[in-house]
Amino acid sequence: MTTDPKLQSNIVQLHAAKQPTIEFWYEFGSTYSYLSAMRIETQARDAGVSLSWRPFLLGPIFKKSGWDTSPFNLYPAKGRYMWRDMERQCARYGLPLTIPDPFPQSGLLAARIAQVGRTQPWIGDFTRAVFVAEFGSGEDISDEAFLAHLLLEAGAPAKEVLEASKSPDIKDALRASVGEAEEKGIFGAPSFVLQTGELFWGDDRLADALEMAAEIAKA
Repeated sequence: MTTDPKLQSNIVQLHAAKQPTIEFWYEFGSTYSYLSAMRIETQARDAGVSLSWRPFLLGPIFKKSGWDTSPFNLYPAKGRYMWRDMERQCARYGLPLTIPDPFPQSGLLAARIAQVGRTQPWIGDFTRAVFVAEFGSGEDISDEAFLAHLLLEAGAPAKEVLEASKSPDIKDALRASVGEAEEKGIFGAPSFVLQTGELFWGDDRLADALEMAAEIAKA
């Protein structure tokens, strides 16, 4: 048995370096992020891939393209197709679907909360709860009291998390995440980024992203 602490540390670092990782970039106003968020944690675990939760905002990125709302609102035919496709996909995965009013909802506070907790054990439960509330039952995810309730259900210290979400550091971190997303070439959500920088966009590319992440680790 290895007893040298320095050697043990090197072994841990070696294993960590071989552990495949996938970044899950999601936006709470994104319909297809809902589909991915409900499956990615289980599928990543089954694939032996470490998951990094990366909440961000698409609004600032859309504005640079001259869009002041979702492209699904700007292009009605695209929007009609998307909602029908969501009906099919939600039926496939056994997920509830309600079109929220308004669409998209403001996910700013939820994103700040997720930024606070993105490395905490409750992040997956909280993220899924927000998406189900929004797209499953049409709840207002901008309501602070409602989000506090979801935090408590996820096992998070709601009061402390909400206070932290309003801090300048978290606001700056979320803004910085938008810039980081742009640097990685992200233009929509959900997006999946591998350790190599390989980018996959769209819920229908989740399986491909996990497969490549696992293959990279074997190389």
